Amino acid sequence: MATATATSLASSAAHRRLPPSRSAASSILRAPNRGRLCPGSPSVLRASSSSPSSPQPTAGGDEGEEEEEGRRLSKQSSWEAKDSEGDDYLYRLGKEADNMNIAVGARSGIVDDLFVGNFLGKDSDIVFDYRQKATRTFEYLQGDYYIAPLFLDKVACHIVKNYLAHILTIKIPLILGIWGGKGQGKTFQTELIFRAMGVEPVIMSAGELESEKAGEPGRLIRDRYRTASQVIQNQGKMSVLMINDLDAGVGRFGNTQMTVNNQIVIGTLMNLADNPTRVSIGQKWRESDVTHRVPIIVTGNDFSTLYAPLIRDGRMEKFYWQPGREDIINIVHRMYIKDGLSFEDVSKVVDTFPNQALDFYGALRSRTYDRAILQWVEEIGGHEQLNEKLLKRKKGEELPTFIPPKTTVDALIESGDSLVKEQELIMNSKLSKEYMKNLDD
Repeated sequence: MATATATSLASSAAHRRLPPSRSAASSILRAPNRGRLCPGSPSVLRASSSSPSSPQPTAGGDEGEEEEEGRRLSKQSSWEAKDSEGDDYLYRLGKEADNMNIAVGARSGIVDDLFVGNFLGKDSDIVFDYRQKATRTFEYLQGDYYIAPLFLDKVACHIVKNYLAHILTIKIPLILGIWGGKGQGKTFQTELIFRAMGVEPVIMSAGELESEKAGEPGRLIRDRYRTASQVIQNQGKMSVLMINDLDAGVGRFGNTQMTVNNQIVIGTLMNLADNPTRVSIGQKWRESDVTHRVPIIVTGNDFSTLYAPLIRDGRMEKFYWQPGREDIINIVHRMYIKDGLSFEDVSKVVDTFPNQALDFYGALRSRTYDRAILQWVEEIGGHEQLNEKLLKRKKGEELPTFIPPKTTVDALIESGDSLVKEQELIMNSKLSKEYMKNLDD
């Protein structure tokens, strides 16, 4: 009986025997970090733990350091990387509110190869190129357009002066304000110059200068400014920050309400003009964070509506653009050169409608197409068939051929008379006063 009891106790003790501890297992797994694993020499595994020549920890601190070293993924792992000040790299990135170093991702040499892999390529951040492409290119500007020499000289001189600011010993305004009448080609001429000079600008519009969140437009301007700076630094291309219709976004017209964002946008532009190389978007300041100086070009119709300290001479250089007769004829002639109109024909059209903006002569060409388009609609089956023909065509089915009309001087003058009558009707009718006539009493 005693023998049976002893046997049962021994068997139960064997069943209750615990598996090897996690520390022992982890020490075996960590062995390759302290000794090179050789498949033909299993004794190498034992050398790191049982060899009398290997140093043994004598204190708790040494043992902790050895355990810390054993947990490292590799000597180049970014999880234990330190920055130039000796602080933890990932902790510093998290401490900054908005990290501008967008290259920190699944990229070779930055994150351990264990997490990068090879199946997507070494640079497996699939949106990296998309986030980098915030600039505007002008491949759509096909053709030989005319650039006014005065306009070209002003814009090119402003860009060059700002890129040479560190060499020149003069005060150079960061902002160039191009203003003038509506439809005079301020934006289009600027884009033509960018294409000719190989500039990749970052372009904003007045619609981005207001937001339901306070401070968001000012932050966006600083972000776009830094993006243009990264284009200069990373791609080696000239870049410019361009804001179209600035007065429409932050100008004061009559009794318009001034918002917090209007004030922040104006203050941001003033600060950029005063400190073009120190731009923060909310992250912790670093002495090494120096931004390239980026020229700023803004357009508008009436800069007298802007905050006066913003447009002072030290911050903004003003350029009033009013094309003369020669500039208008040259620009319009290049516009109609594919239609076969001679320089004399274009001069006749311009002299027939003096004191008109440049976009008026572009609208003439569009108006001459109206009759041909209506005839094409009738040929495809009338207005009832437009949805079927334009949007619900079968695969491989093409639209009926549209033959553009021949542009003549008489057709352009006829279209111009129609446009002028519409302009006069709007100015003379003033239907808003008719609607509100009871308020005048």
